Amino acid sequence: MTTHTSTAARGGGNSSAPARRPRQSPRRSSGLPDWVVPYVLLLPGLLVIAALLLYPLYQIIDMSFHKVGLAQIKAINPRPAEFVGVDNYTHIFESDLFWPSLRNTILFAAVTVALTLILGTLVGLLLNKLGKKMSMLVIVGIMAAWATPPTAQSVVWKWMFDSDSGVVNWSLNLVPTWLSELVFGVSDWSGHPWFNSTITIYFVFVVMVVWGAFPFIAVSVLAGLKSIPSELYEAAQMDGSGPFTTFRKVTFPLLKPVFSVLMVLSIIWDFKVFTQLYLLGGGTVNRDAFNLSLWSYAEAFSNPPKMGIGAAIAVVLTAILMVITFVYVRQIVKTEDDIR
Repeated sequence: MTTHTSTAARGGGNSSAPARRPRQSPRRSSGLPDWVVPYVLLLPGLLVIAALLLYPLYQIIDMSFHKVGLAQIKAINPRPAEFVGVDNYTHIFESDLFWPSLRNTILFAAVTVALTLILGTLVGLLLNKLGKKMSMLVIVGIMAAWATPPTAQSVVWKWMFDSDSGVVNWSLNLVPTWLSELVFGVSDWSGHPWFNSTITIYFVFVVMVVWGAFPFIAVSVLAGLKSIPSELYEAAQMDGSGPFTTFRKVTFPLLKPVFSVLMVLSIIWDFKVFTQLYLLGGGTVNRDAFNLSLWSYAEAFSNPPKMGIGAAIAVVLTAILMVITFVYVRQIVKTEDDIR
């Protein structure tokens, strides 16, 4: 009797006793309005962007309105830069190199972006058809090209197209003479110079940049293809749709957001390519092969250096690129709004 009473007193025999609720930790209030919290979370990223991008951009714009040379950048007793207003911009727009450099920049970007997207899409479609092991092997192989630094790419491709010891001239000499004359109009490729004319140097330039850029496009397209339900392809196959029609009616519409992002990124990258063209010899062999980036470098580090003019060219390039990107992104947003 005593044991029963003590047990009931402790609550062990009372089945109707309420269960204990887990203790909830009190919510901590930041003391900030709800609409302020997202901006506070974005503040560290905005500060990093301002320090690494906006401030250098401001310096370039400010430099473009001044005359800057060795006297202004020397470490001991530098002279203040002379404000020249828009004289630097007037100089570049009146220069004989402006329109050829702009033409080279735009044509190179247009050709390279188109070839990169087409080749990358085809390789992405191929990877989607391969087995898991073979697909992984091909991805590792092509990503090695994308991961190669631009400097190493330029050295390798410059050796391949070397006029005396390049493997390209050696391979072309293996082509039958009649076929080489019929296709290329050249019978002997020994000593053929690839870097002496604007057309041939840009041919090598385009091939090299496409070779290094298409793997990223291919892997991005492959990731997008993996997200498409297989039922859509099965339904298209049951309707008698061929490969081209299936891509046009099913794959492309669903991957349009992916292609839009890849298009913008490719335009940005290819518009401002500098390293490969500089190392191929475009800055020392032929001034007609300048693009805007290489021309900006040549002006800024010429003898004597004219860094104000180089900065003005860089600002013009940035403005053109921002306008093209803004127009394309605006068109993408407008298309998505129309679809909704």
